[in-house]
Amino acid sequence: MKKPILLLFLSLVLSSLQAQFIPHHVSYNRVYNLLDELAADGFIDINTTVKPFSRAFIAEQLKSVAGNKGLNKRQKEEVLFFIQEFAPEYRRLPEARFHLWNNDYSKAAIVPPAFHYADSNFTARITPLLGLQLSYNSKAANPLIDKRWFGAEFQTTIGKHLAVYGSLRDISVKGDTLTSYNYLNNLPGYEYKEATYGGDFSDSRGGIVLSDSWGAIGLVKDNPVWGDSYQSANILSGRTPSFPMITLKLQPVKWFELNYFHGWLISNVHDSTNFYTDNTDRIYYRPANKFMAANMFTFTPVPKLKVSFGNSIIYAERNIQAGYLIPIAFYKSIDHLLTKGTGTENQNSQVYFNVSSRNIKHLHLFASVLFDEVSFSRFLPDNKEQNPMSLKIGGAMSNFPLKNLTAVAEYTYSNIITYKHSFNTLTYASNSYNLGHYLGDNAAEMYLALLYKPIRGLDLKLSFTDARKGNDFEYVRRVGNVNMIRQIISQPVLDNIVWHSTALNFNAQYEVFNNVFCNFGAAYSNIRAYDSSSAIAFETEKTAADYLRRFTNPYLHGKNLVVSAGVNFGF
Repeated sequence: MKKPILLLFLSLVLSSLQAQFIPHHVSYNRVYNLLDELAADGFIDINTTVKPFSRAFIAEQLKSVAGNKGLNKRQKEEVLFFIQEFAPEYRRLPEARFHLWNNDYSKAAIVPPAFHYADSNFTARITPLLGLQLSYNSKAANPLIDKRWFGAEFQTTIGKHLAVYGSLRDISVKGDTLTSYNYLNNLPGYEYKEATYGGDFSDSRGGIVLSDSWGAIGLVKDNPVWGDSYQSANILSGRTPSFPMITLKLQPVKWFELNYFHGWLISNVHDSTNFYTDNTDRIYYRPANKFMAANMFTFTPVPKLKVSFGNSIIYAERNIQAGYLIPIAFYKSIDHLLTKGTGTENQNSQVYFNVSSRNIKHLHLFASVLFDEVSFSRFLPDNKEQNPMSLKIGGAMSNFPLKNLTAVAEYTYSNIITYKHSFNTLTYASNSYNLGHYLGDNAAEMYLALLYKPIRGLDLKLSFTDARKGNDFEYVRRVGNVNMIRQIISQPVLDNIVWHSTALNFNAQYEVFNNVFCNFGAAYSNIRAYDSSSAIAFETEKTAADYLRRFTNPYLHGKNLVVSAGVNFGF
């Protein structure tokens, strides 16, 4: 495209960007990867500590770099490609092929499949969601996994400040299901319907958000991801099934940002005082209430350096506690006020920190730490007790020394009892899936990856993961007068490895048109387990067979080569 035509196109497309807040789900990782790459190369300055981003924010970042002479050829093509994806944010209709109809205000197209409407006061977008993913492992008893899904999503903006969006996916899996809250994998979690042939589940997300250029407040159902990571964040990984929440985002100045939510989690614990009965007097117990409040404060002391900290609490009262609706509160202090005199344990609170630096061109360095419980005496060298905490450090190098190549390395280390609690209703989980890192406590992971993008739309990724898990202990505070938890957290972390997984993965993905994908993958893994040698009581398993059965789907026991391929419309 010649330069004058390009400049005219960009000026027309980008002149009317709107500020409505519609979260762009983290599963569409291609645009997130591009933004991360552009930030590392110094073209934009973004806060990747808290996701998802809004579509308006992403569109603004694309607008800021469009036509930049410093971009390489593939980056320029990617930016123009994604500008089409975010056309509604510019109050315009995207380019498309094979129209069912096309006029000044609306169009329905087959390639890419979508309906769009846009005028000065209202925009709407409806897209189908269709997908097929096949996985094959010749060593498995049932070698083929057939995963299919269909549904639709819509996004609307009304005026300058209101956005309404939603999506529904109905997913069917024939063959061995690879996800379970006990299995140690990084796949999204779902609540399965009972089925002998595999599993069925649905995923519904959406919300209504009121926003301005400096902030947004909404009632949404989504998957928050907190903490920098390229594999699995250790503060909030986003792996749990989406849950409803009240959200608040404030950014009154460039150097400060506040993120907050109050969520309704799923406890999966029966409340014996809350039940239904039918005409046969059969009792149907309801799940116990479970809530979460969390905040994150992010400061930018110098450009491209983000320093974040915050705290959260999981509580299981009958009603919402007003103190936890305060976005800037320190929730542990409120917890002491509400529960200290009850003679029982407090609620489950956490504090966390995240640092992200892109001050060296092409290089992103980050670290995050979550403290599930803190006693400063445990930091002394002669104290054997370890604070329940999870630490992650990592970095990514983009477009240096080779263009279009990104190298990633990150390491995660979690102490014993991190994310757990002695009350089942207060665990750091929803639908029994851990909210933090997928490995849970007493675990470590090394993740290495190379991501190569030779042309627009084609991503080639080679990754290696080494994951280890130590003894799995129940959180038991006392037995009689014996303080069991102090004995448990005095054990050396990862001293006795009971589960070990090494995996080499290759994946190729090509986005043919906006939201139209095809992919191919091959994964070689070796997953094994070992007998426990721990003499401490309250370990959940003891034998290698029990640990392997609990943490790994039989489909992947031992050494396996799994080949997969798929196509999908939407993500």
